[in-house]
Parts: sequence; structure tokens; C-alpha cells
Amino acid sequence: MDIRALTRFMADRSIALGGELHAEPISGGRSNLTCAVTDGHTTWIVRRPPLAGRTPSAHDMVREYTVTKALYDTTIPVPRTIAIDKEGTVLGAPCTVTEFVTGQVLRDQNELAALGDDQVQRCARSLVQLLARLHALDYRALGLTDFGRPQGYVSRQVRRWARQWDEVHTRELPDAARLAAALSDFDPPPSEAIVHGDFRIDNTILDDDDPAVVRAVVDWELSTIGDPLTDIALMCAYRSPTFDLVLGTSAAWTSPRLPSPDELAQQYCLASGRDLPHWNRYLALANFKLGVISEGIAYRAGKSADTTENLQASHATPEFMAAGLQALHLR
Repeated sequence: MDIRALTRFMADRSIALGGELHAEPISGGRSNLTCAVTDGHTTWIVRRPPLAGRTPSAHDMVREYTVTKALYDTTIPVPRTIAIDKEGTVLGAPCTVTEFVTGQVLRDQNELAALGDDQVQRCARSLVQLLARLHALDYRALGLTDFGRPQGYVSRQVRRWARQWDEVHTRELPDAARLAAALSDFDPPPSEAIVHGDFRIDNTILDDDDPAVVRAVVDWELSTIGDPLTDIALMCAYRSPTFDLVLGTSAAWTSPRLPSPDELAQQYCLASGRDLPHWNRYLALANFKLGVISEGIAYRAGKSADTTENLQASHATPEFMAAGLQALHLR
């Protein structure tokens, strides 16, 4: 973090600074780099893409800034946007400055252990209901008409993640090729909604006193206008213990104390009023995406792009690809 450059950037945008800036990295992520920056009086969050080994379209700071700015006054809690460097002239890559939201982030099962069973269940229901509320928003009324292309969204997702696999894979995996081929004709009727693209418990900030209250949803760089069932399918796929290898810890969202994937899907149906057609194919796509993401983490770790990323994620890749084939009854 170039503190001098960041100081000039914030001052140029009339952000009042009460003293010298200090930055502290926030751990837990495996994608965009996040720092808490303070002048001793106020704290902000500064985010930028990883230093190297980026996968195309997977670290879009402009996209994240655009959607959170649009959502700020809605029923979806997000941090207030403050400034953006779209061209990357400040830190060498696009970066954003947002408010710092106080609360707790439950990343691993040790943190989840501090909650009672009723709190865990209420928190999970709140997350599902929040996702249903997001999908119910009128994105056109929020000025997001051009934020995505819902027509053909799912088929483009299949092609996009297949291309990203080509960009980041570190070895040949027959199951990955089989799964990509099996999904290549998946093109359900268009369904239009704001999708988060990476929704799970540790991409939210929960109230310190009541974890069923979500104070902010974060990590929107994969958001777009698309098929809402991709969001809930990914939320369910994240429940796999294989995801522990990606985060390098016993992830909070893989805990057996939380509702099962089937229970989460049922809760979403009730909260949203939606059915889940082609559900197995949505689950297969979600697992394919997670396989590509885990391989991308291993790819960056192999290039020593960020010491917080670890090569263990590579062991998750074949497991997710196999789970995708299993969802399609091909394994």
C-alpha cells in the first residue's frame, strides 16, 4: 500500500484527513486485497485486485463500486462508497475507498462456536431472506439497466468459467473437461435479477450483538444482472467441506451446525416464491465455478502473488469437479 499516493488521492477527493494514514491488511480473503486505513480518527476500507495472477473479470473493482453505490439506500445493507480510482493511477490497479462497517465476520468454525444453535439458525435464515430480497429488487429503477446482460447469462457463465479454467489451470484434469462439456448446452430461459456472485456468511458483516442482523454485504466484484438461481446454487455448493481447502481453515459456512444445502434451497423457495427448475445443472455449474476459483488461488500462490494464498486450494479443484459431475449423475 503506497500510503503517500493514497493520501494524495483521498485529499484530492476532499476526504477530510485528521492525521497521517496507516494501513492494516484484513485477512480472510483469497481474491481482492483489503486494507483498513485510518487517520487515527476515522477508518476506511481500501480494496484493490491481487498483485499478480488475476483471472479475467474476477477482480472487477469498478463493478463492485457501481453496484454498492446503487444499493446503498435499499433494503440490502452495503458499505457507503466514498471514492474510486477506475484507471489504477494511485496504487497501480483500480481501487476503491468505502466506509468501515463495524461488526463481526464469521470466517471459521471457531468463531461460529461462540453462537448458540438458535443464533446460527436465525443467522442462516436471515442470509437466505436477504438474498431473496436482493433478487426481488428492480435493478432498472436503481440505474443498473446496463450492469449486465441477462439474456443468455447462464450459457455465458459456462463459457466464461471454461475460459478462466484455460487461463489458470496448473494441470490437466479430465473431470474438468467432462464437466465443461456436460454444461456446454445449459441455456435456461432468462431470469433477471441482481446477483451477488459470491454469497456466503463470511462475505457479510454481522451485528456484534445479534448475528441474525446483517450490517453489510461485501465482496461484490462478481455481481451482475443475471439468473438468481446461480446465486443460491453457489451458496449451497459452498456448504461442502471441500471449501475448507480453499480458505485454509474450517470455514464457518461448511459447519454441520448450519442448514443443509437442501434446507437452504427450500428456505430460499419459501422466501422468494421461486421454483428451482434445472436445479441439478445449477449445482453442477456452481461446483465447476468453485473448481476454477480454487485452481486460480493455487495458480496465484504458485506465482507467489500473495503469501496469504496457499497451494492447498489445488486439492479442492478435483473434488469440486467431481461434485459437479455427481450432481449431473455422471459420476
